[in-house]
Formats: sequence, C-alpha cells, structure tokens
Amino acid sequence: MKKLIYLFFKSVGWEIIFPHEIPEKSVICFAPHTSNCDFVIGKLFSWSVGMQFSFLVKKSWFVFPLGYFFKAVGGIPIDRSKSNATVEQMIAEFEKHDRFHLVIAPEGTRSYVPAWKKGFYYIASGANVPIELAFIDYKKKQIGIGKLLYPSGNFSSDFSEIQQFYQNISPRYPEKYNPTIF
Repeated sequence: MKKLIYLFFKSVGWEIIFPHEIPEKSVICFAPHTSNCDFVIGKLFSWSVGMQFSFLVKKSWFVFPLGYFFKAVGGIPIDRSKSNATVEQMIAEFEKHDRFHLVIAPEGTRSYVPAWKKGFYYIASGANVPIELAFIDYKKKQIGIGKLLYPSGNFSSDFSEIQQFYQNISPRYPEKYNPTIF
C-alpha cells in the first residue's frame, strides 16, 4: 500500500519531502491549512511514508459515521467551544506512548486568521519533544516535513524561525492563509 500511494503521488506530479531520521515523538506543525483537501493529501502522505500520525479535529466532526472513521485514522476530538486544558491533555498523551506523532494545524481552522494558535508550541515544550515543520505547497506540488525544531524556550526566536519557514509556502486558497503567525 505504501509504495502504491507513493507511486500515485509521483503519477500526479507531487513530490514527497521526508527526512530519513525522524524522532520517536514529535508535534507536527502542519500548515497552511485552507482546504479539506489538505486532510486527504496529508493522510495519503502519512501512509506513503509508513507513519501513524494522530491529529486534532473539532469534536463536532465525531458524529456517526464520521466519528468511527476519524478515530480509525488517528483523530483526537477537541472541543473548541471552551477551554479544556488541551495542552495538558496532549502532554499527558505523549507520556502514555513510546512513539507518538501529533499533527496540529496551528491556524485552527481552514479560514483566514489574524494569528496562529500557539498550543502546538506549548505542547511540544511541555512534552519535551521536537516540532516537525510539515507543509503542503500546492504551487510546487510538494508535501512533506521540511525542518525539525527543538523548542528553545525563547518564544520570539522560535516563532520567527517557524514564520520564516512557512513564508513562501503556497496554500490551496491563498486568501485564507496568513503566514504572519504572531
């Protein structure tokens, strides 16, 4: 299945960027996120590289029959209507597993936002795991993981580096993307 999906990407002109060395645990910052297609392409990417990624998805999507599907492919429901200590819950999730990769779309939505949510950074810092900077570039037809960042505790410096990484990535819907993250 892995090779078949990889060949599918190649046949439609997409390039997969994937490092040979990956950590046992990580928070995967996935951006830009402007379309539902991002999920489909991202999930195909994970299967093509043979990795199991968990991801946060709004709780309202966990209804029958979608709930079974999302759970089966690694979905973790999140109630965005109230503060539920999500950062602490995800840090605890990292402690439960020997291998765990959590994908988070820091925009928190497919719509334009004035600034990214910063929970992915706090989760990585609290769980003492690196952040993998993953992307989907529709113009270049590339998807992958381009950089590994270990949170230094210097929020401004780390976010400047993250913002610089995503500055020239082309989303499916450019009008919905804000590469200014803080």
